[in-house]
Amino acid sequence: MQMLTSQIPLIAQAQNSDFSRTAIIDSQKSYTYQDLLDASAKIATTLLDGKENLAEARVAYLVPSSFDYPAVQWGIWRAGGIAVPLCTMHPASEIAYSIEDSDASIVIAHPEYEEILRPVAGKLKRKFLLTTELQNGETGDLPDVSPDCAAMIVYTSGTTSKPKGVVTTHENIAAQISSLIEAWGWSQDDRILLFLPLHHLHGIINVLCCSLWAGATCEMMPRFDAAEAWKKLQGEDLTLFMAVPTIYARMVKFWKKASPQEQQAMTESCKKLRLMVSGSAALPVSTLEEWQKISGHTLLERYGMTEIGMALSNPLNGERRPGHVGSPLPGVEVRLVDDKNHTLPDGEQGEIQVRGKNVFREYWQRPKVTQDSFVDGWFKTGDVAICENNVYRILGRNSVDIIKTGGFKVSALEIEEVLRTHESIEQCAVVGAPDPEWGERVSAAVVLREGKSLDLDALRDWSKEHLAVYKVPSRLLILNELPSNAIGKVVKPEVTKLFAD
Repeated sequence: MQMLTSQIPLIAQAQNSDFSRTAIIDSQKSYTYQDLLDASAKIATTLLDGKENLAEARVAYLVPSSFDYPAVQWGIWRAGGIAVPLCTMHPASEIAYSIEDSDASIVIAHPEYEEILRPVAGKLKRKFLLTTELQNGETGDLPDVSPDCAAMIVYTSGTTSKPKGVVTTHENIAAQISSLIEAWGWSQDDRILLFLPLHHLHGIINVLCCSLWAGATCEMMPRFDAAEAWKKLQGEDLTLFMAVPTIYARMVKFWKKASPQEQQAMTESCKKLRLMVSGSAALPVSTLEEWQKISGHTLLERYGMTEIGMALSNPLNGERRPGHVGSPLPGVEVRLVDDKNHTLPDGEQGEIQVRGKNVFREYWQRPKVTQDSFVDGWFKTGDVAICENNVYRILGRNSVDIIKTGGFKVSALEIEEVLRTHESIEQCAVVGAPDPEWGERVSAAVVLREGKSLDLDALRDWSKEHLAVYKVPSRLLILNELPSNAIGKVVKPEVTKLFAD
């Protein structure tokens, strides 16, 4: 038993940094690294409740984007537990699923979410604690937690199947963080704004954990608001900005509605940032180009997933190619293979496979699924890409973005990119709707721009000028909004269901 130097890489990094530096800023106040270490030690002691080690017991928590979030996360880790972050936007049924599936023995809630979480914990007969109760006691001895211990279970977005719990170790997390620290030039002088959901890797690893590893400052917003984000950009000394394509689109829309003087001020505020990153979903080239005009920044696109952290990235310094996600990150091996698992040469499309210390340990309590997800030590992502000169372009997910129609394999993402250039289309999602004659029909669900109209014949006529005939949509559905998950990623199976209905 020990209390000081931790074997957990992220916490050891903080213990070796300047304790007086500001780690977190939330809506209440600023907190130093010393505050974070002290708070997490008290939380760990409370969670242990006399035990020597939680021994990888699962602890689920529903905490907003605030100082309490990293304090609880680190407290769970320092007690030897596995952190199971819950989504603040999920209904009680989905929260209950994550608690039951992970077999979490302890459930923690911020008072803001007590009303939704206490009944769930009671029904499932789990120990329930409020964040306000966790820091009341004294700090006791803490266990020696090995880097190869499981640290976190993050649930997949469930866009193609029931969410699976992805188990990562402290060593996995350290590999994911250190790769990005090197690739994106993080330092203690950085300051980043965090408004992304904290049940998802983008917010947890890419923003929060990287910031704390670097000794930087993370300013946490309770939720995304375009006006507030622009205000922070203008008023704070931010150096980094990371978001999903939907957020950039909302910020573009807000900018366009502002006065010329306000637009100029917003544009000027972007100049002080050294890097702006987009990920978690395909970035439309139109959004990239609009943001470039507004901010002067060419967004850095990258590719990753819950199971592997980040694997590919456009360069910090060097050409960033629109529609491409760059080259393998430090410490990450990537290859493309065909259906027979043969490595493919440049220019041929195949499945992305990834290997390295960044790759997760297992799917929680799904040994067969875990086994089937690997081949010769390589993780099978299920994503299809083309690589040319070591630069990758994602074509989509094998199960939802690769449409097999009339003997052709076409990329839904490629078609979507073209459709977004249509003057009437604001947003779109292309899927393969089952069809007895064609196998699947190219089907487009679209959200129209204000005051615009569109019918299938007009769309087909226009598309034939821009796409090969077998890529032209043969079905059209006009919606007020596309079905999407908490991070703004379109849920393709739900779109496919709409065509079936």
